[in-house]
Amino acid sequence: MTEQMKAKKRAVLAGGLVLGIGAAVTLAAWTDSEFGEGLFTAGSFNLEGSDDGVAYAEHETADGALQLTFSDLFDNLTPSDTTYAAYWLRLDSATTTDGTLTPAGAVATDVAGANAAATSYTITEVESGDCEAGTATGPVIASGATLNDQSGATSLDLVSNGGGTDGTAIPLCFAVTAGDEGEFEQGGQTSVIWQFDAESE
Repeated sequence: MTEQMKAKKRAVLAGGLVLGIGAAVTLAAWTDSEFGEGLFTAGSFNLEGSDDGVAYAEHETADGALQLTFSDLFDNLTPSDTTYAAYWLRLDSATTTDGTLTPAGAVATDVAGANAAATSYTITEVESGDCEAGTATGPVIASGATLNDQSGATSLDLVSNGGGTDGTAIPLCFAVTAGDEGEFEQGGQTSVIWQFDAESE
């Protein structure tokens, strides 16, 4: 091979190398990206109670328990008497989810005497808040052979009706009955606090 041909070959190879590098730059990949975001907001869930079905408030501790309005006999019970009190429970207007309401028990304290063990109670779900002798009819959701007992606890559905609207009220009726003569003490005084728990769905 002559020197002239060798020089031409080197020139072609050099050109090829240059062209190869140029092709690599020209064919560089394009890139693009896409992003998605989620925003998550917690709902609200709050139980409130009333003794008249009109004025509702929160009573979140035993110390702040709502004082129920029992019928006239509550401060003058004699053996076998029964006194009644209405109680409404609902989810407040800020609540955004339904839930379940469950009677969680009773705690009684004898201020004088020992009538906690000689007094029984029932809690009935009633219609329209009727809560007196002869009208307190409906399913019994809890009862106690004494004021410190609870049996037959039944859960109820709590309906929220969505944020901005008061939940559907559940009317309850407490019936507290003094024990028989010989076990129910004269002059006795007893305080009892009932607890209800609400759980969101």
